[in-house]
Amino acid sequence: MLQEGNQIIVHGRVQMVGFRYATVQQALQLGLTGHAINLNNGDVEVQVFGDKVDRDKLILWLREGPDSAQVDALEISALEYRALASFTQG
Repeated sequence: MLQEGNQIIVHGRVQMVGFRYATVQQALQLGLTGHAINLNNGDVEVQVFGDKVDRDKLILWLREGPDSAQVDALEISALEYRALASFTQG
């Protein structure tokens, strides 16, 4: 099965609320690789690689995030697959 990736920019109250940590936990449960990093403008960038069904599950979760977050919007774009060892937060 072809594996690809997505870059998701998460807009809203998503920094200082455990968003990256919770994203890592969700991604690892789904067997995905990638990262979640804070951006200087207050957004979070998520790059995720793996099976499309599992990526879609993570994207669905990202629309809500953890209870402490307030997600306003997602910007989703396709990425070429990159083989990574795990899912990390930066």
